[in-house]
Amino acid sequence: MAALAAGLPLMISCGKTGGARDDGKIRVVATTAMIGDVVAVIGGDEVNVETLIGAGVDPHLYKATATDVKKLQAADVIFYNGLMLEGKMTGVLEKIGSNGKPVHAVTDRIRGDAGYLLDGDDDHVDPHVWMDVSGWMKAAEVIAEKLAVLRPERAAEILQRRDGYLDELRKLDAYSRKSLASIPESRRVLVTAHDAFGYMARAYGITVRGIQGISTESEAGLKDINSLVDFLVERNIPAVFVETSVPKKSVEALVEGARSRGRDVRIGGELFSDAMGAAGTYEGTYIGMIDHNVTLITRALGGEAPPQGMKGKLQ
Repeated sequence: MAALAAGLPLMISCGKTGGARDDGKIRVVATTAMIGDVVAVIGGDEVNVETLIGAGVDPHLYKATATDVKKLQAADVIFYNGLMLEGKMTGVLEKIGSNGKPVHAVTDRIRGDAGYLLDGDDDHVDPHVWMDVSGWMKAAEVIAEKLAVLRPERAAEILQRRDGYLDELRKLDAYSRKSLASIPESRRVLVTAHDAFGYMARAYGITVRGIQGISTESEAGLKDINSLVDFLVERNIPAVFVETSVPKKSVEALVEGARSRGRDVRIGGELFSDAMGAAGTYEGTYIGMIDHNVTLITRALGGEAPPQGMKGKLQ
C-alpha cells in the first residue's frame, strides 16, 4: 500500500481530470458495488461505471492493486464510502484527491451528523450506513449533486432520475419497517458473523449481535462465541445468519454450541453485508440486496414477508 501511494503523483500527473470520454460518458470508478449501483441508476446513459470491490469481497480487507490505481487514474470522478470502510485503500484515495482528481465520499451529508453516526472499532465510526435505507438516500443525493456538476447541460435529467430513485428507496424503507416489525418481539434479534447491521437495527427496531466487531479485521475468540451461545439459549432465538463476504466458521460454531446445550438453532440464510449479490442479478442491486436481507431475516425469525420479497424478484 505504501509503495502504491508513493507512486501515485507521477501516475496521476499524466492523466485527465473531469470531463468525459470520447463516447460522451462520464468515467466513474466506485469502490463498492452499493455505490456503483446508485451511480449507474442516477447517472443513466451519462455514465460508464466501474466498481473495484465486487460481489463476495470484503472491503475491510481489500488492498488496492496496481491495476486498481490505473483505473482510478483514468476516471473522471471517484466515489467512495468515506467512513473508513475501504480502510486499506483510504491512503490511495486521499493521494489521488490531493492531486486534483474529483474524489467524493458519498457519506458527506452524514459525516457531519454526530447524532446519526454509530460508534465503530478503533475510534472509527461504523461505516455500514447503507443498511439504513433513509441514510443511503442521503448518499444518493450526494452522488446526484456531483454528477450534475460534471454534466450541467444534463443536470435536469440527472436530478429527475434521482427523484425517481428516491421514491423507490422510500418504498423499500417502508417495506423494511413493516416486515421486520412483524417478527415476534422476543425473536427480533439478528445474530451475524460481524457487526454490520447496527444502522438497520436502529432504523427498524431490532437487536443485532455480531460475533466480530464492525471490521472483519478483528478476530472472534472463544469467549465471544460462548457469550453468544448463552444469549441464543437464554432468548430462544431460532436462527442465526452467515454473510456472503465473511467466513462461516464462527456462525457454525454458534450452532454447534447451542446444539450441545440442547437448543436447536439453525442457519437462517446468507445475508449481504459488505458486498451485494452477483452483477446482473436483482440481488446485485442495492434495492435487491436490502430486499433480500429484510425478507430473509423476517421469514427466518417468524415474521411475515412474501417469499420473493417486495418486488417478487428474489431468487
